[in-house]
Amino acid sequence: MEKESIKLIANNKKAYHDFFILDTYEAGIALHGTEVKSLRMGKCSIKESFIRIENGEVYIYGMHVSPYEKGNIFNRDPLRVKKLLLHKTEINKLLGKIKEKGMSVVPLKVYLKGSLVKVEIGLAKGKKLYDKRDDIAKKDQQREAQRDFKVRNLG
Repeated sequence: MEKESIKLIANNKKAYHDFFILDTYEAGIALHGTEVKSLRMGKCSIKESFIRIENGEVYIYGMHVSPYEKGNIFNRDPLRVKKLLLHKTEINKLLGKIKEKGMSVVPLKVYLKGSLVKVEIGLAKGKKLYDKRDDIAKKDQQREAQRDFKVRNLG
């Protein structure tokens, strides 16, 4: 069997900046036809989106899926609340973790896995300002080290 192809549609880099990602889950998403066509064209944004668990079901709010150009009357509201598809045990595990202080669930990326649209969600703990500064400082040090390494090997 061939390995299923994965095509990244949207990535939430801000989530990695604002949160410590403790655990990740892969969820399916309930979509309508024109939304899937629009996603295949790569027209999606999850920058301001967030996830809530209500009545034992997981929903994603603020995920913008641009209307499909040829969809006319079949297009849905671009910011419509969409249901995420997870196993009951995963939902219960997430619900238990969210009740702890400072924990939340954030969308990390949207991608095509074979012919299916998947959302990677992460169990996250918020970062403080000093944590963000530490991360920026570490990235700068790594970048500087890479630059020095490159210069030494070339010259």
